[in-house]
Formats: sequence, structure tokens, C-alpha cells
Amino acid sequence: MSVDLNGKTALITGASRGIGEATARIFADYGANVVLAARSTADLKRIAAEIGHRAHAVRCDVSRFADVQDAVNASVERFGQLDILVNNAAVIEPIARLEESDPEAWGRVIDVNVKGVYYGLRAAIPVMKRSGGGVVVNVSSGAAVSVLEGWSHYCASKAAVLSLTRAAHRENMQDNVRVVGLSPGTVATDMQRTIQASGINPLSFLDWSWHISPEWVGEAAAWLTTENGKEYDGGDFELKTQEGRRAVGLIA
Repeated sequence: MSVDLNGKTALITGASRGIGEATARIFADYGANVVLAARSTADLKRIAAEIGHRAHAVRCDVSRFADVQDAVNASVERFGQLDILVNNAAVIEPIARLEESDPEAWGRVIDVNVKGVYYGLRAAIPVMKRSGGGVVVNVSSGAAVSVLEGWSHYCASKAAVLSLTRAAHRENMQDNVRVVGLSPGTVATDMQRTIQASGINPLSFLDWSWHISPEWVGEAAAWLTTENGKEYDGGDFELKTQEGRRAVGLIA
């Protein structure tokens, strides 16, 4: 796979671990300046220091628009521009059936998974338009189009993210701002450990070997920012399929 992100600046949410961390490292390997955003500043600063001078860490709670706006502003102030946004931050806890769910906890998932993506779009798109364009990658899920027991909050949130991807694409495609979703399948992250511990639906019983690495998701996100990813704009690119993995160059 040929990806060249030299001269680009990418803001990645949820970058203190898992998919976000892997994506930040991979984007930097491809030459991008990376702004790592998350609530956990200790891990964030460590990862940014390991990446080097092209990385910058900012504390950001994506459920707060002011924080997201500050992260976008910090990207421009530090590196002069913002070309790519990866809306990755998401939560699934607590997993529970609807009648047993806690309303405040259920709402918190919506605040992070839905409002966080909206806030990212709202803050980044005007900046991208002023500089001539950009790419937003919304990390999605198969849960956007299918329902699993105990995941009412997560499934509803990812369905909303897919709709946000479609709406943002339609509104901004004429201004050279691309918006695309990335549905990775199951990934070997802490979220999968939470799912396993719940024991509620069949996904909680998957063997760990079924899950792909976070690095594969980072590679797919990088690939989607190139011309090759354009055909998936306004929808979700599925990494769980053989075709998707072959397109990215992850398998022969």
C-alpha cells in the first residue's frame, strides 16, 4: 500500500490506547503531523513523546464541544492546518439489557459516541473548508446496521454515526471535504475485554484470535484518506471482509 501523508496534519480522538493510538503512530509513520486527543493525559503524553516532534497531545473530552473546538484550534496553532480528523473515541460500557440499563450511563454513551462525532464534524469542517478541503474518517461498526442484545446504546449510537457520515458527505462533498466511515469488525482492544466480560451475546464468546489488530484499523484509516478511499465517501468501508482487507493491502 502506498500512502503519503507528508505535510498533512491529522487530529485523532481516543488516541490514548487501542485503535486511536495505533492510528496516530501509523499516520506519523506515513509522514503526518498528529494531534492526539483523549481524556487520559498521562498515556497521551507518553505516546506523543514516543512518536516525536511531529506529535502533540491535547486533553479532550469529546462529549464537550468546547474541548473538541480547542483540540481543532490546537492542531492549527501547532502545525498550521488541519487536513484529517479521525473520529475514533467511543465507549460501550456498561453493557446491559434495556430494562436493566442505567439511564445516565446509557446517555453518557450517546454523549461520547454520537455528540462526540457531531462535535468533531462541527469544529473541523469549517477549518477544512477555509484551507481548501480535508478528510474526516468516522470509526463506525457493524452495530450501525445490526442489533445485539445488551448493546442498545452502542447500536443506536453507531447507527447515528452512519447517518452523520451520510449527512456530512452530502453537505460538504462540493467543497472538497470528504467524510467516510470505517467499520473495522472486531478489534483486539480493551473494549473487546469489556464485551467478553459481559457474557451477554455471542460476540462475548469469540476467541481472542478472531479479533484483528488495532494496527490494521490504523492502516485502513490511512488508506481511506487517499484517492483510493473516495469511492466509499458517505458510507462505511468494511474492513471485516476479505475484499476490504485486500483493498487496503493487509492480505494478498
